Amino acid sequence: MPAFVGVVKLNSIGSSGVFHIGDVFAISPQSVTKTFAGAGSFNTGDGLHVYNYYSNTNTNDADVADENVVGNV
Repeated sequence: MPAFVGVVKLNSIGSSGVFHIGDVFAISPQSVTKTFAGAGSFNTGDGLHVYNYYSNTNTNDADVADENVVGNV
């Protein structure tokens, strides 16, 4: 069944983002990324108090490919 969509306001979209309106069978990513961050790095809010007396981020990654995107074009 077709989708009926009203007004859409798109403020921004990233370089690997997907914006789709209507029916879809499959949406596949076109890029991958890996993020390393220490304790308390992605906290948001007002009046936030983070006490990290010792923070260690392990960035050792032994495998070669984590998320293969071959054939998803």
